[in-house]
Amino acid sequence: MGRPSRALLSREIIAAAALDLVDRDGPGALTMRALADRLGVKAASLYNHVAGKDELLDALAELVNAEIDLTPLDDPDRRAGLAAYARGYRAVFLRHPHTIALLARRRVEAGRQLLTYDALLAALVRAGLDPADAAETAAALDYLVLGSALETFTAGFARDAADYRPGYPALADALEASASRGPGLDDRGFELALRLLLAPI
Repeated sequence: MGRPSRALLSREIIAAAALDLVDRDGPGALTMRALADRLGVKAASLYNHVAGKDELLDALAELVNAEIDLTPLDDPDRRAGLAAYARGYRAVFLRHPHTIALLARRRVEAGRQLLTYDALLAALVRAGLDPADAAETAAALDYLVLGSALETFTAGFARDAADYRPGYPALADALEASASRGPGLDDRGFELALRLLLAPI
């Protein structure tokens, strides 16, 4: 019998399966045993490609960050390019919100993560910020993007706006007024914060 035409497992295949598992079942579902079951192998086989959970999370970070489009950062219209980058960054984590809990508070080690931050910081400096202000703006952008991908403001208010009026009239007024503008309060809130953040640039 000949050898298989490609390896049954690789770091990339394992990372893709981990992302599928997290997207479907949430961050708590990601264990080496569950991942091995998903791939149809023994857990020990995974350790030939990833040394352990930390290395697996680095591979997951690499995969997710590879979806972030960096090309808007080269736009000669610096503010427009940074805004387009931020929207694309948010779109990635809206597709993979469960990864935020796994990745947001970890060290930044994956090559694609480092490349992304380097490209963003270089774009902010080209836009006229000094390196310290660029670092603070990049941090603020992270908070905005990841926070808005993790939390939906509107889902917290499940009742009709009128139901809040007896005890919380300002809340009812705001929800009703926002609804009159159509759906998309979360997106409008993100765009407002993004405009404020990029205003000095």
